[in-house]
Amino acid sequence: MSTLRIAEIFGPTIQGEGVLIGRPTVFVRAGGCDFRCSWCDTPHAVDNAYRRDWTPMQTLEVWQRVRDLSGDQPLTVSLSGGNPAIQPFGLLIRTGRAAGYRFAMETQGSVAREWFAALDTLVLSPKPPSSGETMDWQRFEECMAAARDAAVVMKIVVFDEEDYLWARKVAQRYAALPLYLQPGNHTPPPPDAQDAPIDMDGIMERMRWLVARAAADRWFTPHILPQLHVLLWGNQRGV
Repeated sequence: MSTLRIAEIFGPTIQGEGVLIGRPTVFVRAGGCDFRCSWCDTPHAVDNAYRRDWTPMQTLEVWQRVRDLSGDQPLTVSLSGGNPAIQPFGLLIRTGRAAGYRFAMETQGSVAREWFAALDTLVLSPKPPSSGETMDWQRFEECMAAARDAAVVMKIVVFDEEDYLWARKVAQRYAALPLYLQPGNHTPPPPDAQDAPIDMDGIMERMRWLVARAAADRWFTPHILPQLHVLLWGNQRGV
């Protein structure tokens, strides 16, 4: 039986971003990540300083928690993090899908796993220059290949002009992937402050800029969406 490091499990709520925005979802947030993005908005699931808050759980314990939260009514389960790809989620996905649940996962595309093929949806979110990280495109393409018949989409966070131009180049390189652009969150929340203020005006200003920038370039391919959960609940965790 696989042991998973879990930062939090919550829901049902709605998916707040990307291709599944608005869909009823239970979230399983893994603890641990191989990246350290400068603007990470979930440091409580990334930084090793908080690993004491991560709960070791057997796969079937996680599955039971998902069932309890959903009332045994199949819905979408979103695997997030951190980077959930660094943990063994294959058994959970297979168990849940056998019961009629659907599984989506978001990862930056740095670690490929054979169990990606068991997902319904794989969201690859390569990190732009503002993150301070550098993408390994060979590994990214290994993640694409591992998904096999699962639906694969790409989501890119955009903070500034450099990120925008980078996103355009990445979109050209992976033109077959449906693309979702998201304005970056100005002020990542402290992990222990669920009600910390958020720069909503700044986020919406960036959203308007991103829409106008893409329209001016006649770049009509991407879906441009805000983080709906941030608009509704700000930095509050567990919704």
